[in-house]
Amino acid sequence: MTYKKISWLDYVPSILTSILFISQIILGIYFLSDVNQIEFLAYFGIGLYFFSGFIFGMLPIFEFRKKGGVKKGKSYINTTKIVNTGLYSIVRHPQYVTFIMFAIAGMLLFQHWLVILLGITIVVLTYIDLFRADKELIAKFGSDYKKYKEKVPRANFVLGIIRRLRHRNRKKQAGK
Repeated sequence: MTYKKISWLDYVPSILTSILFISQIILGIYFLSDVNQIEFLAYFGIGLYFFSGFIFGMLPIFEFRKKGGVKKGKSYINTTKIVNTGLYSIVRHPQYVTFIMFAIAGMLLFQHWLVILLGITIVVLTYIDLFRADKELIAKFGSDYKKYKEKVPRANFVLGIIRRLRHRNRKKQAGK
């Protein structure tokens, strides 16, 4: 299978996502006093910001530095090896999951129809952008990345956890 060359147009979803995410926060703060919030959802949204920011946002940085063959002095995104351990054995694009989770957290926290509309748009655009990311990684790592793609879900970390647990159980049963 061949992939077309990636152009600047392929980055439009990512650019729009960034703009919409900032807009979601600004509008959420602006409309905060106008909304009768469901308090539990607002607190859950705050928790989701912190949880997803740490787990899906920060841990990949350490995982890439540790296992990605990043040369000294280079950014963590300059990997020379496919990382398929730790969080990357559960989901291929954890930092994109962070954007999705942040959009959902914003919807839960601010609970305004406009913020919710922006959040839904952010989720869709982020998911579209995942296809560009996969194309770039296939171009960079070739068939090894294609094999990795078959084993690990793009962004569905729940499915990734289920697959990981099943794999672990199969290994345990085979070892008995």
